[in-house]
Amino acid sequence: MAGLSDLELRRELQALGFQPGPITDTTRDVYRNKLRRLRGEARLRGEERLREEARPRSQERRARPEAGRRLERCLSRLLFWASLGLLLVFLGILWVKMGKPSAPQEAEDNMKLLPVECEKKTDEFCQAKQKAALLELLHELYNFLAVQAGNFECGNPEKLKSKCIPVMEAQEYIANVTGSSSTKFEAALTWILSSNKDVGIWLKGEDPSELVTTVDKVVCLESARPRMGVGCRLSRALLTAVTNVLIFFWCLAFLWGLLILLKYRWRKLEEEEQAMYEMVKKIIDVVQDHYVDWEQDMERYPYVGILHVRDTLIPPQSRRRMKRVWDRAVEFLASNESRIQTESHRVAGEDMLVWRWTKPSSFSDSER
Repeated sequence: MAGLSDLELRRELQALGFQPGPITDTTRDVYRNKLRRLRGEARLRGEERLREEARPRSQERRARPEAGRRLERCLSRLLFWASLGLLLVFLGILWVKMGKPSAPQEAEDNMKLLPVECEKKTDEFCQAKQKAALLELLHELYNFLAVQAGNFECGNPEKLKSKCIPVMEAQEYIANVTGSSSTKFEAALTWILSSNKDVGIWLKGEDPSELVTTVDKVVCLESARPRMGVGCRLSRALLTAVTNVLIFFWCLAFLWGLLILLKYRWRKLEEEEQAMYEMVKKIIDVVQDHYVDWEQDMERYPYVGILHVRDTLIPPQSRRRMKRVWDRAVEFLASNESRIQTESHRVAGEDMLVWRWTKPSSFSDSER
C-alpha cells in the first residue's frame, strides 16, 4: 500500500465510497490507514454476503439429514415388524409341519359317509357287507400308498422311482393283503373317481396334469398325505424352518446394508458440500488478491486462469479426488457470485477461461 501514488490512493478511496480531501504529506498516512480499514470492511461485507447466499443451501442441507433420519426411523420400524412377522411365520410353519397328522380320520369318515351299491342284492345286510369290504380295501390301499410316499420323501430306502405307485403293483398288494379280486379293486377305483370327497388318494394317468375320468386310464396311484416317522418329520420341519430363517436373515442383512449405505451417502454429501463452500471462499480470496496485486503493478493481467487457480489450491495428488468439489465450486461461483466474472481470453496462443474480480459500480462513477 505504501507504493500507491496520490492519484491511485484517491481512486481506491473513492471506489470504496469515501471522498478524500487534498492528499498532502501530512494527510497521506491518514488516508492510507483509512484505505486499509475500508478494504478490511469491504472484505468482511463480502464474506457476510457469501454466508447469506449460502444460508439457504445450509438450511436445505440441514433439511436433507432430517429427511434421512426420518427415513432411517421408518426403515428401522419396518425391519422390526418384518422380523416379528417372519418369526411368527417360522413358528407357524414349524407347528404345521410337526402337528399335521399322517393319516387323518377325516379320510376314513368320508369313506364311511358314501353309499356302496350291492352288485345284485338290495337287502341291508348285503349293503353293509359290501360297504365294509370296500372300506377295508380303501383303508389298506390308503395305508400302503401313504407309507410308500413317506418312504420316498424320507430318503427313499426302497429306491422308488416316484411317489406314484403303478396300478398293477398296488392291485397285487391289495390282493395279497385282503384277498380281493381285481373286480373289487376296479370298483374301488371307480368309487374314488365318482366321489366328490377327499379320501387322500390321487389317481393319475399318462399325463399327470390331465384329469383322469375312467379306470382304464389310471396308470398309478399316489397318496395325498405321505406317512412319515417322527424323526423324518422333525428333520423336514427343521430344514424348512432353517431355510426360511436363512432367507429372512439374508433379507434383513440386505435391508440393513441398504440403510448403512444410505447413511454413508448422506454423510459424504454433507462433507462434500462443506468442502465446496470452503473451496469457494479460497477462490474468492485468490482472485481478489490477484486483482489487488495487478493494481499495484505486481501482476501483468487483471484476470487469472481458472485452471491456474485450481492448480494453486489443489495439490496434484488430490485433484482426481477433489474434482467433484471443484466443479461444484465453479458452478456455485458462476450462479451466485457477482464479484467474480468468468471470461475467455487468449493466453500463450490458446483460448482459456479466466476469472476477473469486478469492483463496485462506484469505481466507474469516480472514473467519470
